[in-house]
Amino acid sequence: MVLSSPLAMAGEVPVLRLSVLQFGTAHWELDHIRRHGLDRQAGFELEVRLVAHLPASRIAVSSGDVQGAVVDLMWAQARYEQGEPYLYLPFSSSIGEILVAEDSEIDSIVDLRGRRIGVAGGPDSKGWVLLKRVAADRGLDLEREAEVSYAAPPLLDEALRRGRIDVLVTYWHFAARLKAAGGVRTAWQMAALLDALSLDRDLPVLGYVFREEWVREHHDLLDRFAGSLVEAKQQLAEEPSHWAAIRPLMRVENEADFEALRQGFIAGTPAALDARRIADLQRLLVLTGAAPDRVMPARLFYRAEVEGS
Repeated sequence: MVLSSPLAMAGEVPVLRLSVLQFGTAHWELDHIRRHGLDRQAGFELEVRLVAHLPASRIAVSSGDVQGAVVDLMWAQARYEQGEPYLYLPFSSSIGEILVAEDSEIDSIVDLRGRRIGVAGGPDSKGWVLLKRVAADRGLDLEREAEVSYAAPPLLDEALRRGRIDVLVTYWHFAARLKAAGGVRTAWQMAALLDALSLDRDLPVLGYVFREEWVREHHDLLDRFAGSLVEAKQQLAEEPSHWAAIRPLMRVENEADFEALRQGFIAGTPAALDARRIADLQRLLVLTGAAPDRVMPARLFYRAEVEGS
């Protein structure tokens, strides 16, 4: 599909349109960019289109209604296999956590045999895919040897609290709220699963994506946006006072939730990609089901230009 005039103009300043979840974590840093004029300082105008659910954001970028959206790496891989390549610019390395009750005796992967496991999202949940892979390496088929249920995160949160499930595989921000409320503990962070698979623990599994055909004509604009992201993440990490303006977007009811989410967001800031980390991302895609000869090539992973290189 050919996109029509994707680079709109506001005076002489190019406009970059992104679609993100209204209550998603990417909205936090994009709001900061706009609020503090980091886009204008970088020579472009950021336009954020908020949606209520993830499929709407994916449709927006697929149709060309916007130039970019936040997706997980597996979505970008699936589109590549379908002949629609997107360039992937890292957003976050926070995947999620595996939680159990505070007094649970579950201590190792093999302890999951026969347990009731709740998975937030569905069978394709990144955390679940990674957990199954690590368990398989230890001779455990979780789909056959455990009782697995899929549901929305809030339902599973309540199920864990009430003892209706033994283990919860969930997204990092839901895990942060649960732990802040007390009564549960982390059994494994997803980073530990990556480590068990001999992969970099800091792999960015969420990213902004842009159609490759659009990137070819607007790489300078993409570089400007990437630079503003680096600046925003640095400011949010170094100056806690910036979070006062973001707090209304976080839907928190108490200080514990706010602080858990703030720290979790900062902890998920990924390092810049290099050849080794790109190779690990490609290996991760293979481990989660992609054919080795059909993995996204290195050109589709954004790397900032290094001065003097």
